[in-house]
Amino acid sequence: MSTAIYKKGQGFWTRQMSTVAAAVLTLLGAIWISDQFRGAEWFNLQPIYWRAIVGVIWCGVFGLLIYSFIWVKPRSVDFLVATETEMKKVNWSTRHEIVGSTVVVILLAAGIAGFCRIFDYVFLLLFSSIKVLDA
Repeated sequence: MSTAIYKKGQGFWTRQMSTVAAAVLTLLGAIWISDQFRGAEWFNLQPIYWRAIVGVIWCGVFGLLIYSFIWVKPRSVDFLVATETEMKKVNWSTRHEIVGSTVVVILLAAGIAGFCRIFDYVFLLLFSSIKVLDA
């Protein structure tokens, strides 16, 4: 199996972001697996060494898998390259449209929160007046 990068220069951003996401997940997994060896004291080695060994092995194994899957394996590389090609064809919204939509969503969320707050207060008064709540 070749370790050379397949279709070098194509699908740059999809490969980069996929690598970053996979690396973050791998590092979080390494933290988790090293925590599993917190009390392990085998062969007169302190737990900190076992935790480091397991974390490095975890990162090495998954790093190689990520490299081969994202950068070398033709089927997945073709998919990532095709994805980036399609992303370039999309007609993206303008900044003005995005800002307007964001403002509408924020105001609507604030309005719903205010509506819920008012009805919470109304129910508090109602249930306090009929002695269901001790407020």
